[in-house]
Amino acid sequence: MSFKRTHYTSQVNAELEDTKIRLVGWVHEVRDLGGIRFLLLRDREGVVQVTAKAKEIPEEIFETIGKLTKESVIAVEGVVKKSSKAKLGVEVIPYKVEVINEALSPLPLDPTGKIPAELNTRLDSRFIDLRRPEEKAVFIIHHHLIQLTREFFSSRGFIEVVTPRILATATEGGATLFSIDYFGSKAYLAQSPQLYKEELTGSLEKVFEIGLFFRAEESNTTYHLNEFLSLDIEEAFADEEDVMKLLEEYLTFIFRGVKERCPDELKTLGRRLEDLTPPFKKLTYDDALEVLRRKGLEIGWGEDLSTPALRILGEFFNEPFFIVDWPTHLKPFYIMPREDDPKLSYSFDLMYGWLEIASG
Repeated sequence: MSFKRTHYTSQVNAELEDTKIRLVGWVHEVRDLGGIRFLLLRDREGVVQVTAKAKEIPEEIFETIGKLTKESVIAVEGVVKKSSKAKLGVEVIPYKVEVINEALSPLPLDPTGKIPAELNTRLDSRFIDLRRPEEKAVFIIHHHLIQLTREFFSSRGFIEVVTPRILATATEGGATLFSIDYFGSKAYLAQSPQLYKEELTGSLEKVFEIGLFFRAEESNTTYHLNEFLSLDIEEAFADEEDVMKLLEEYLTFIFRGVKERCPDELKTLGRRLEDLTPPFKKLTYDDALEVLRRKGLEIGWGEDLSTPALRILGEFFNEPFFIVDWPTHLKPFYIMPREDDPKLSYSFDLMYGWLEIASG
């Protein structure tokens, strides 16, 4: 038994007419019309039709296809033929079918997503759930997003770094730390690489990191995670205006890149990315309070902006926008106070709708 393939399903096209190929994947579906059976074989690239006519292929192969269960792992060797009725315009006429691993039937959930399943059922059979088109799309977009991020910052002279995850003390404040036992001493999971990246700029000047971080925030929302993937950058000899401009360029770059590289995945998820047009609008903290007052929400100067407040502000902008000039006491110690007004800071939050997606 061999797990090797000659082609992915996406490579099977009319140019391969009369070519012998070997496909490996999963049984997506079998349709039995009596004297003809259609096997849909799926791999990570898509689905291809394998057509088995009882009078044209060995009886053993015809019977094997008829007994296949959904999601069984199989290998098919066959000849590519043009077909106007097949979805890809071609079909594969099999001369060999191997069952590598037979799936039990019935399955605990439908990997096509046609039959809805409760979250607990999906998590109990996560390995099958990950075969759903929506789940695959998320991981593929994630892959390209990370690739695009590395391309963007590397092309601008940033050096990628990896900082420690087990720390002796807090970075962003102690309230949201996960504590762990470190050979009899107390240690913590990193909330942020902030202090490390600041140290590194004293040598490397421009650094970035893509990594997992941890915050023990007790919240039951869809936008707070205790373990999350974060992009952190730090640049020496730059001010907040330089960083905001860099973020504008970065977001524009990845929006365009994901649209170009992942059109099918975005369609699967029912998502549409708008074209961004920097520079993004800037709203001072004071201006934000005034907008909220006009909308009937009174927030005292120096108070943080609540989720309801951010939802109101997000309604005013169709693109990402910055909230700048925050009160110094609302920001961490490493944020610099303004020289002309120390109660304000050289700081910003980058908002997309009502969600904060970056700060600095």
